[in-house]
Amino acid sequence: MTIHEGMIKLARKLSWQASLGLIVLVCFVLMAIFAPQLTTHDPTKIAIVNRMIPPSWHDGGVPEHFLGTDALGRDILTRLIFGSRVSILVAITATFVAGSIGVIIGLISGYYGGLVDDALMRLADIQAAFPFILLAIAVLAVLGPGLVNLILVLGIAGWVPYGRIVRGQVKSLREREFVEAAAALGARPFQIIFRHVLPNCWGPVIVLASFSAARTIITEASLSFLGLGVPPAIPSWGAMLADGREYLSLSPWLATYPGITIMVMVLSINLLGDWIRDILDPRLRDSG
Repeated sequence: MTIHEGMIKLARKLSWQASLGLIVLVCFVLMAIFAPQLTTHDPTKIAIVNRMIPPSWHDGGVPEHFLGTDALGRDILTRLIFGSRVSILVAITATFVAGSIGVIIGLISGYYGGLVDDALMRLADIQAAFPFILLAIAVLAVLGPGLVNLILVLGIAGWVPYGRIVRGQVKSLREREFVEAAAALGARPFQIIFRHVLPNCWGPVIVLASFSAARTIITEASLSFLGLGVPPAIPSWGAMLADGREYLSLSPWLATYPGITIMVMVLSINLLGDWIRDILDPRLRDSG
């Protein structure tokens, strides 16, 4: 089967939920990439004379500001578009960092076992004992808010699930015939781990990464809501929620649209993640 035929066969298995999630996710990615071309407003420019303009279909709204403006006169739609850059960047990089750390630790722990396995898994237990969001808040309170610090904290704090899943996979794989054959032929542990064992662990890792990306977006928004995420000068959905909570009774659109945007983004990733899980899990695939 060629790559083209494989892609066509995979596309035919897309459920309507997964198709919807994929379309929405692609729209968000394109929106983040072409943000400067999609709007003529500056997301950080303050214009007090335009403050608190309602959406264009409300009384007092203007077509120039389709979703209205915030308390500083900044265009909400523009800030939502540019805010997608932060959410997508944090989701991808933090998930990559967490996955890389977790996969490496899981490979080492599962393959070598013994004291190495005990030490690494106790480290995982200690980190898992702390609530994820509280650990991120504590670390960011010390390091200070910032995009790089946020990515590092979310990445380092999220490796435990990857490590445990990969460790379990490796423990079951290291007793298989192809691993024993590679060792008998003189392959070094490094070669066995990364050439023979790791390719068989990608399925669960990809599924976990898809759901972790959605959780990372929510965590980033939560930390930005608390003032511990990205700097105020950078548009962020969480920061927009925090700014709008003070005006819920007078101008509910300030918090409503960022909240809806976060919900739609996370839902689209979860729908796509469910499909990936169904495709990569033979038991679910065969039952479908």
